[in-house]
Amino acid sequence: MLKPELQAKFLNHLSNRKNKEDEGFTLIELLVVVIIIGVLAAIALPSLLGQVNKAKQAEAKNNIGTINRAQQAYFLEYQGFAKDMSTLQVGVKSQTENYFYSVVTENSTGYGLIYASAYKKALKSYYGAVGTQLGDGATSEALTVAIACESPDPTSVANFAAIQTVAQAAINTLTDCVANYKSLAR
Repeated sequence: MLKPELQAKFLNHLSNRKNKEDEGFTLIELLVVVIIIGVLAAIALPSLLGQVNKAKQAEAKNNIGTINRAQQAYFLEYQGFAKDMSTLQVGVKSQTENYFYSVVTENSTGYGLIYASAYKKALKSYYGAVGTQLGDGATSEALTVAIACESPDPTSVANFAAIQTVAQAAINTLTDCVANYKSLAR
């Protein structure tokens, strides 16, 4: 049997512990936390989605550059441009989850077009062009030049023909992108 003073202390301890177990968060405190989390999510989500689209567009930028360089190498070896992607053998698929890639070559006028047309409306489309120009040196050898350009707005595959028309118009100069398109070289 415990001494009466120890019993009193023990009972006091048990009653204090029981009161502390009943403590918790109030409904208002929980609502404030939920509102703060909602505001932070509303601010961060658009930024996150924008970064996801930029990552998907990086695929097209890299592939356009790869195909442009492959076309230049192909021209150095065969004095003409490849007519399709499989001839280039660069490992770029003609269709991915986000883009459709195509190569159009016009060897009679000495140029090759590469375009990446977006499947999803939130993604921008791209085109590249490779051609030849006479050098300024004593031998006046043909030099290959290339451009890569980004559409001004996100477009979908429905604008495929428009992208081809725009890209073909750029072949005349091969130094600048056509109107409203942004050069990837800058």
